[in-house]
Amino acid sequence: MTRRHDPERRQRIIDAALRVVGAKGLAGLTHRTVAAEADVPLGSTTYHFRTLDELMVAALGQASDGFAKVIAARGGLDDPRTDLAEALAGWMGEWLSGDRTGVELEYELYLAALRRSALRPVAAEWAEDVATLLSRRTDPTTARALVALVDGICLQVLLTGTPYDESYAREMLTRMIPPSADT
Repeated sequence: MTRRHDPERRQRIIDAALRVVGAKGLAGLTHRTVAAEADVPLGSTTYHFRTLDELMVAALGQASDGFAKVIAARGGLDDPRTDLAEALAGWMGEWLSGDRTGVELEYELYLAALRRSALRPVAAEWAEDVATLLSRRTDPTTARALVALVDGICLQVLLTGTPYDESYAREMLTRMIPPSADT
């Protein structure tokens, strides 16, 4: 019997893992549930991802670029005339008002790094990538602080169910951004 060549199988497994976590949370993620969701043999999941941590790293790597995609799509970081606090507050609103399941999934995988050390480099990379984008307009220390504030506001919206308050976010971001960064 010849082996069937399926170059998209690994990606289908990652996509299935994201759907499983989105529907059942991390507690529902097993090789078996992912194999069923991807409609592949169980051995395929363990062939491509020996451990669940390997699968979660791949899933987090794919899911963690949601906010960065919003920033890249909207632009404005390279234009010094753009009010950085206003732009960030708007981007957060756009991201949080989009696919809520995707945002929750991104944060669930991101927070899983607290208990799963294999995920920490991917989570750190996300924060570093966003800080690097923001460093185009401010110093690296302020950029990291802005990432922390954005994370905090987003987590509060997700955890409490309160509506996103763009004017509050803009005010808090304005307080953190040195005046020279917005001129």
